Amino acid sequence: MAPPLDLREWIALLEREGELTRVAAEVDPELEITEIADRAVKAGGPALLFEHPKGSQLPLLINQFGTERRICLALGVEKLDDAAGKLASLLELELPRGARAKVRKALELKSLATNAQPRRVRRGACQEIVLTGDEIDLGLLPVQRCWPDDPAPFITLPAVITLDPETKARNVGMYRMQVVDRRTTFLHWQVHKDAAASWREMEDRLEVAVAIGLDPVTTYAATAPLPRGIDELMLAGLLRGRPVELVPAKTVQLDVPAQAEIVLEGYVERGEVGSEGPFGDHTGFYSPAGPFPLFHLSAMTMREGAIYPSIVVGKPPAEDAWLGKVTERLFLPVVRSAVPEIVDFDLPVAGAFHNCVIVSIHKDFPHQARKVASAVWGLGMLSLTKGVVVVDEQVDPHNYEDVFFHLCANVDPKRDVWIGEGPLDQLDHSASRESFGGKIGIDATRKSAEEGAREWPQEIEMSAEIKQLVERRWHEYGIDL
Repeated sequence: MAPPLDLREWIALLEREGELTRVAAEVDPELEITEIADRAVKAGGPALLFEHPKGSQLPLLINQFGTERRICLALGVEKLDDAAGKLASLLELELPRGARAKVRKALELKSLATNAQPRRVRRGACQEIVLTGDEIDLGLLPVQRCWPDDPAPFITLPAVITLDPETKARNVGMYRMQVVDRRTTFLHWQVHKDAAASWREMEDRLEVAVAIGLDPVTTYAATAPLPRGIDELMLAGLLRGRPVELVPAKTVQLDVPAQAEIVLEGYVERGEVGSEGPFGDHTGFYSPAGPFPLFHLSAMTMREGAIYPSIVVGKPPAEDAWLGKVTERLFLPVVRSAVPEIVDFDLPVAGAFHNCVIVSIHKDFPHQARKVASAVWGLGMLSLTKGVVVVDEQVDPHNYEDVFFHLCANVDPKRDVWIGEGPLDQLDHSASRESFGGKIGIDATRKSAEEGAREWPQEIEMSAEIKQLVERRWHEYGIDL
């Protein structure tokens, strides 16, 4: 099944698959929708389309990504690992040996990249309604105030489009937007994000376009931790199997997704910042108020009958858990290409994706776990990870009980635990300094004599013959498990 190409196709697919509930009652975006959505997410419940959010004529969609089945439907795959091959093909670094094989592989990669490139079209549904000047009013949108200590409503699922001031490369990122008034928001560009770098490098003004209400794959792509200079819309085209169609914005020199439900156009100016936040964040805590740029709207365009999508983050697990799991699975081949001994890795949802990574490795030499942990701390956004746990290849990093067993059984804290320091996520409140603090590595692998271990015992396991015998005869036992 091919991924849906706009939000309306996606909603129709969810409805056909029994994954969507329409809510006809009037429900308030002020806290009430958050409580409903949070209960639905934590119970593995359906996507919710609130048809009459209080104070707005636009329906509100939430929990569209809230289960593994729905995220697989969005990507058009049976399981998340099936999507990883597409990204591996695009980012493959090592070409095969032999001149003919190299040429063939180079042509394959070029074809993939060409077919994934965004395509400009003359007209887009996103501009069926165009509001400028005094017509612009963010109050038309059912923007949620999610948590009691949030000072204002926040747009939480925007694809924020900017161009690098020097290279003119496009960046599409997802940065929350606190509503200030009818025509102004904040843009929460964290210090490690690409858009923040563009903001720091700009001269006087940086043009911005914000697409809201995209197909699910393009929405995901805005969250993907791609290297700077690689277009997130090309990743979306690759995963969708069809290029993202773009139209020129009305008031800024940017292209915007033609099938978006809503587009906000405008700019930020050098030196103009205000106090944004606090915000009930994906860490499970309120991130504190801080200085962030003001985004001034110059136009607001919409489809007829536009639908506003939202997401609630908060104490894990929340809906963004599955967006994070897509990244984990998609980028496994990339991580392996950089650190070949890595077999698999897991970013626990409870760790908010930057507090802990569990890595299983094929171990060939003493102290290899320390080498791997150091490598992980040098990989893109994984550099912000606070703790790395390394286990042997036979340990499933997604089975937390098995990981904890080997962590408790195999670790001598004096020998196998080490503390360092380095960059941390800007939202980590536990560090004594913002964006910088302690790191912990834990080697939970089997140890050799060279690593200071005594004779290492054999781990208990039933013989393969008996396992196979019991499997063949299980129906005879009459045991229901």
